Amino acid sequence: MQDMSGASLQDIQGFVAVAHAGSFTGAAERLGTNKSSVGKAVQRLEKHLGTRLFQRTTRAVHLTEDGAIYLAAARAAIDRLREAEQALAANRAEPAGRVRIDLPAGFASLVLPTLGALRERYPKVTVEMTASDRMSDPVADGWDIVVRIGHLPADSDMTVRKICDLKLALYAAPAYLQRRGPVASLADLDAHDPILFRSITGQVRGWILDDKGQRRETMPTPALIVADGRTLVEAATLGLGVAQIIDRFAAPYVADGRLVHLLPDADVRTAPVHALIPVGRRMTAKTRVVLEHLVQTLQRQAGE
Repeated sequence: MQDMSGASLQDIQGFVAVAHAGSFTGAAERLGTNKSSVGKAVQRLEKHLGTRLFQRTTRAVHLTEDGAIYLAAARAAIDRLREAEQALAANRAEPAGRVRIDLPAGFASLVLPTLGALRERYPKVTVEMTASDRMSDPVADGWDIVVRIGHLPADSDMTVRKICDLKLALYAAPAYLQRRGPVASLADLDAHDPILFRSITGQVRGWILDDKGQRRETMPTPALIVADGRTLVEAATLGLGVAQIIDRFAAPYVADGRLVHLLPDADVRTAPVHALIPVGRRMTAKTRVVLEHLVQTLQRQAGE
């Protein structure tokens, strides 16, 4: 009858050593013990499994069919344990090294002012950052963290961490509003100059507005069309018209008085923000602290 008391890691390691060495004597030398101890370890394991793992002769030791099956599983288990030990050691180690991150263009103004604090806390971490609206390939382009706006496909081959939700809202410069008049209702927008955004797909994006609880899409006649988030914000701060901007991107400009948030009741929720880390790339201490910094920074912008 099979012994269900459990196999010890020491017994499994003894079995693996015998399989590798091809003898009990060689296994004992590898493990720094004696032949008798190794033999008893294998016997205990065979008793637990209810099968013979080796064919023994006076001259050689060979794996049985069951032994070969168990060896493959034992090797994989030991490898995973070793990886876990390395990961725990990395977590305890001081974060150090370069972390490459790719952000949407509009996030640069939010993240850059906070990198000094990150550097003070982790002086051995170097951040290499690109702010772009292009869709880069996290694996092919060698990024450690890629931040993306949008709903992700269910079969994404990335490790995904949701960072925050976003809103689309209308903004204009104070000088523009003084020149063209206030915006007190959705109807007032008809008398103003829309600044629209052309997405990376090439499509010009209209405005999506909340009209008394109903989501309404409209395509106003544009006064200006731009193709990246930073230019959209800059055009609005220069007084070129009214723009619908992601709330996180506009927040610093509202705070310093360069933009005014128009019709807050018309704000609409849009796609969330995710951080993507290539699958198979172990989350190192340096990557983890940068990721947590990004999450805290972007959530703090909206008080989440």
